Amino acid sequence: MKISSNLEILPPELSIIVPVFNEKGNIEKLIELVAATLTDVAWEIIFVDDDSPDGTANHVKAYAAKDRRVRCIRRVGRRGLSGATIEGMLSSSARYVAVMDGDLQHDERVLIKMLALIRSPSVDMVIATRERDGSSIPGLTGQRSFISNFGKLLSRLVIKTDVNDPMSGFFMVRREIVEEVAPKLATEGFKILADILASSSKKLSIRETPYVFRERHDGESKLDARVAFDYIGFLFHHLTGRLVPIRFFLFGLVGAFGVIVHLTALRFYLSIMPSWGFELSQTLATFTAMASNFILNNQLTYRDRRIKGLQLISGFLIFALSCSIGIIANIGIAQLIYSDGQVWWLAGLAGAITGSVFNYVTSGLFVWRKK
Repeated sequence: MKISSNLEILPPELSIIVPVFNEKGNIEKLIELVAATLTDVAWEIIFVDDDSPDGTANHVKAYAAKDRRVRCIRRVGRRGLSGATIEGMLSSSARYVAVMDGDLQHDERVLIKMLALIRSPSVDMVIATRERDGSSIPGLTGQRSFISNFGKLLSRLVIKTDVNDPMSGFFMVRREIVEEVAPKLATEGFKILADILASSSKKLSIRETPYVFRERHDGESKLDARVAFDYIGFLFHHLTGRLVPIRFFLFGLVGAFGVIVHLTALRFYLSIMPSWGFELSQTLATFTAMASNFILNNQLTYRDRRIKGLQLISGFLIFALSCSIGIIANIGIAQLIYSDGQVWWLAGLAGAITGSVFNYVTSGLFVWRKK
């Protein structure tokens, strides 16, 4: 590509972070749209790809070989929209950092207005919102609209700043703000804006501007029912002063559901085969609950480290073993506290928490290991 202006060789004033997954078909179109919009701006666009099987990263790198304003970060063994966005923002040295999707639903023409607003020394962040007069959301499906609206309502529990669309995935922020909050941000989840707003130590000066949320062009939606669990975990994480990790909350939520599965299975086995007796039915119900917990944790809690194929068998065996040891720890701690004169429910609660923490640690170390 022929360099047509000095802007293309100047250090970027604006870095545009675009987390992508299986969006090979959108890359060239998005770059062309951004280039046509930011004609008088020194910019760069950083695609952060979670090792897409469709070859998105290679496609970006082929384009980057012709245009120094295009960069690619390929993440291997890591998944998650928030984590990808954080890595992209921290790789920037520009004064301002923008975040937008790679599916062409975000209107790139709004970047000019956002940049004009944030250049004011009194502005820390500009949010492109779908929720103000003059904005439109034709690209928001019923399911995504429900999750977004519900998340917006719940976000008021942890976000003190009054903004119209804390669930927006399209925003611009001063890089020093990102550097300050980065150690506090959770890499799990999907709504990085809400996390930044909740984690900032100071009240940010924010401006909002409306935009048209377009129909999806290509690629896969990153917003589904599973990420709603992440968001609930994010809220709990902040409500506990960031003491409880998002992943541990999800692990506990799956475990609570496992209790329901266990009791339902126990009732089923006792009713269909009363001759088996309680002990055999209890054993079968225990393994049924373990299998349910393993599957749900694999799909929800550890979906960024999801195991597949034959590894599912060994993974389940290790998970069942760690849970069995966790039960022993549970009983031991509960018995110790109860024998010390404490009330039964306090002893039981302490045992349950101990068992859950043990299972959580061993699952992360041995079942869903970081690659």
